Amino acid sequence: MVAVVTWAAVAWLQRSVPTSGDGLQRAQLRVESIRTGLTIGAAAAGAFALLLAFRRQQLAERTQQATEYDAGEKRVTELYLQAADQLGSDKAPVRLAGLYALERLAQGNPIHRPSIVEVICAYLRMPYTPPGTRSTPADPAPATTGPDPTAVDPREERQVRLAAQRILARHLRPTTQNAAPDPSYWGPAVVLDLAEASLVNVDFTGCHLRNADFTSATFHGGARFQEATFHGAANFTFAAFVGGTISGDVMSLGDASFRGATFHDSAVFDYTTFHGVTDFDGAVFGGEAWFIELTCFNGARFSGATFHHRAVFAGGDFHHGTRFDQATFHGDADFGGVDFHHGVTFSLLYHNGIRFDGARFNGDAEFDGATLNGESYPAPPPAELAALAYPIEYARLLRAQGASLGTIATKTGIRETSLHRYLAEPTPTTRETEDQLTGGR
Repeated sequence: MVAVVTWAAVAWLQRSVPTSGDGLQRAQLRVESIRTGLTIGAAAAGAFALLLAFRRQQLAERTQQATEYDAGEKRVTELYLQAADQLGSDKAPVRLAGLYALERLAQGNPIHRPSIVEVICAYLRMPYTPPGTRSTPADPAPATTGPDPTAVDPREERQVRLAAQRILARHLRPTTQNAAPDPSYWGPAVVLDLAEASLVNVDFTGCHLRNADFTSATFHGGARFQEATFHGAANFTFAAFVGGTISGDVMSLGDASFRGATFHDSAVFDYTTFHGVTDFDGAVFGGEAWFIELTCFNGARFSGATFHHRAVFAGGDFHHGTRFDQATFHGDADFGGVDFHHGVTFSLLYHNGIRFDGARFNGDAEFDGATLNGESYPAPPPAELAALAYPIEYARLLRAQGASLGTIATKTGIRETSLHRYLAEPTPTTRETEDQLTGGR
C-alpha cells in the first residue's frame, strides 16, 4: 500500500511538470517531484506504521483486560466454591466463616448476588429443629460409646442460622436508620426463596422484599416484619408461626397469601396495607389477631379461618368484597369502625361477643348461616364510638386527660407496647383532640 501511494504521488507530480520551457529547468522539476513523492510515501509509511502500533496496543489492552477478567472470575469462582464447601462443615465456626465470605463476595460482585442469596436461602431451607423442641423417637437407637463427632449441635446451628438471616436482612434495607441511602443494599433483583425454610426469630423490619416465597416455612420464635415492603407477591401459604408473635405493623404488600397458615401465638397486622388480593383462607389463629386500621384494596378472604382468641379489625378499610364464610370465632370479634366498601359475607360461627359499632356497609352484607352463640356488645359512649374509627386520636385524648397506659390500651384496643410509639408525638390539648374526634360539635 505504501508503494502504491508513493508511485501515485510521483506519477501525479511528474504529470504536473510543464512540457514547455528550458530542458534543464524541466529536469530539475522532475527531480523535485520525485523527491516530493518519496517524501509523501515515507509519510504514508509512517502513518501506516503508527496505525499498526495503535491497533496492536488496543489488542494488547483487550487481551490484558480479558486475562484480568478471567483471572477475577476464576478467583470469584474459587472463593464461591470454597465458601459453599465451608457451609457443609460440621463445625459451626467454619460454617459462619463460609457465610461471611459469601456476604463479602456478594458485596463486591453485584452480578453474583442473586446466586449467593440463593445459596444462603438454600442453607436455611435445610431441615432444622431448634433445641428444646426435639421429640423422642418411639424406638430410640442403641446407645453409643461416646458422642458422635460429626453430629451438629443444634445450639450452634441456631447461631449459624441467625447469622444467615441477619445477612439477608442487612442487605435488603434500602435506607439507613437516618433515611440515607444504604450502600450495602443489594437492590431489587434479589429474590428470597425460603419455601419450607426453618427460620428462628427472623427480623425483616424495614426490608424491601421482591416476590418473597415463605410457602410452608416454619418461623420459630417471633417474626418481625414491621414497615416491610413486599414488591410483587408475598407467599406465606401453609406457613407456621411457632413460639412467638408475628409483628407486621405498617407493612405494605401486593398480592399476599396466608392460606392455611398457622399462628400459634398473637398475630399483629396493625396499619398494614394490602394492595393486591389478601388471602387468609383456612388460616388458624391460636392467639389474638390484631388487624387495626387494616387496608385491603383488592378484596380480603378469611373463608374457613379459625380465631381461637380475640380478633380485632377495628378501623379497617376493605375494598372489592370481603368474605368470612365458614370462619369460626372462639373469642370476641371486633369490627368497630370498619368500612366495607363492597359486599361482605359472614356465614360463620361466633362463640362470644361481636361488635360492629360504627361500622359502615356500602354494599350487601350477608349473614346467611351465621350462628351467634355469644352476645353483642351494647353501643358505647360517643367518645368510644369515635375511638373505633380513630383509635390513635382517642388514645392521645385519654393521655391528655391523664389516663394510664393500661387504661388507654383497654379502651382503644391498641397494645400497650405500641402506645409508646403513637404517643411519642407532641400531644394535643384535650379540647383539640375532642374537636378532632367529634368534628368540632
